[in-house]
Amino acid sequence: MSAVSRIIDSTRSAATALFHSFWNPTADTMRRWAIAGVVVNAGITVTGAVVRVTGSGLGCPTWPRCTADSFTPIPHPEHSPVNMAIEFGNRLLTFLVLTVGIACVLAAMRMVPRRASLVRLAWLQPAGVAAQGLWGGLVVRSALNPVTVSVHFLLSIGLIAAAYALYARSREDDAPARRLVHRDIRTLGFVLAFAVFVLLVTGVVVTGTGPHSGDVAATRFDFDLETVARVHATAVWIVLGLTFSLLFSLHVTDAPGRARRAALVLFGVELAQGVIGYVQYFTAVPAFLVGLHVLGSVLVWIATLRVVFLMRIRASAGIAVSSSESSSAAAPLPV
Repeated sequence: MSAVSRIIDSTRSAATALFHSFWNPTADTMRRWAIAGVVVNAGITVTGAVVRVTGSGLGCPTWPRCTADSFTPIPHPEHSPVNMAIEFGNRLLTFLVLTVGIACVLAAMRMVPRRASLVRLAWLQPAGVAAQGLWGGLVVRSALNPVTVSVHFLLSIGLIAAAYALYARSREDDAPARRLVHRDIRTLGFVLAFAVFVLLVTGVVVTGTGPHSGDVAATRFDFDLETVARVHATAVWIVLGLTFSLLFSLHVTDAPGRARRAALVLFGVELAQGVIGYVQYFTAVPAFLVGLHVLGSVLVWIATLRVVFLMRIRASAGIAVSSSESSSAAAPLPV
């Protein structure tokens, strides 16, 4: 068999396997599509930051077209080809996110037996992408108004949460949830998740006040940068304190090992993110570190969601529950 034939056969096999992964899904392929949803939503959030820090926010100055006369980039006197390529590339990634979202819906709907909980969560993906696309048009038409840009980021955070919820639920069945930790520790986890969300909100305010607007024509929040940076730093320390408290509580109560390790990972990611934040502040906010900081914020959010979901369990369809975890599970809780 020639090399070309082998490549064709391999490609055909891969395409067939990909098709069956959502058309004839198993519990395993459903989980894979769900985690793919987390990855692509996180990825487009970070590339959105790349668009902003490279000054490419209006590289395609109209919407839904790139320019007034074309859906694809064409020479434009006010925008460099590089900026246009970066912005257009980010728009193209939307179709990848949408494709993964549709695959999640198909996999959830064709699961045997079909689980309504997964179908509902899966539909959030394409619906969220459609909402993001329309909101992205408003961002462009508002010339990157910081309010619209901030909401654009927070919608992405919501989509990541929905994708992670789909992933977590696809690893379980629909039995009632049981706590694996003390009730007060689980409450602390919810408080921590809310605090992380507030941290992200204060972060977008800092971003909307700082120097990387996405385009020289973009407006900025009329706040003092040092003041909002201090508010954001305060939120950082609150989140770190809550995370340490949660980590300590999980260890002294002999909580399940996966929950303890997840909390430790979250604490480590937060520390790394804090270092990046302080370095970028004292080095005049270089573009590269801003992009890295956005990546860090996405990882903090995902790590937080992981901790929250690992502090409870439903009768698992794909994960063996250890005896220690089973013995520490409390009465069923509504979720």
